[in-house]
Amino acid sequence: MTTEGFTTCLWFDGEAEAAADYYVSVFKAGRILRTARYTEAGPGRPGSVMTVEFEINGQRFVGLNGGPEFHFSEAISFQIHCADEAEADYYYDALTGDGGEESACGWVKDRFGVSWQVVPPGAIDLVSDPDPARAARAMAAMMRMKKLDVAAMRRAADAGR
Repeated sequence: MTTEGFTTCLWFDGEAEAAADYYVSVFKAGRILRTARYTEAGPGRPGSVMTVEFEINGQRFVGLNGGPEFHFSEAISFQIHCADEAEADYYYDALTGDGGEESACGWVKDRFGVSWQVVPPGAIDLVSDPDPARAARAMAAMMRMKKLDVAAMRRAADAGR
């Protein structure tokens, strides 16, 4: 059996087009692929946006205007593995701006309620260090942070030496 890959479907209550436009503006490698509209067959208002297919950083998504029945939660999030601190700052600020909110440990929720993990370089290495004591110190430092500060995590990890 062969598959052509995966597409993540995000369920919105009337905001799929605005969300897709927002995401392709935040992520430099983003583009809208296709928009489909409801017809007389329903269930949405004829002519209103049903789905918006878009791509960010090579990952395909479809935003579905499905109605108010379902909501996003932190149980699903998207990790953004950043090349450097400047990129991490950019994504953190862009996703928390304009109605988004900070959470803990580098997690943010954008203005549409979608959760993201902004991961600066080195953060994963510190909390998964082969030395369990060093990893624990880095993890303890991270647990006190909203936006990840890798230098502070590194200082905490190295404090036991």
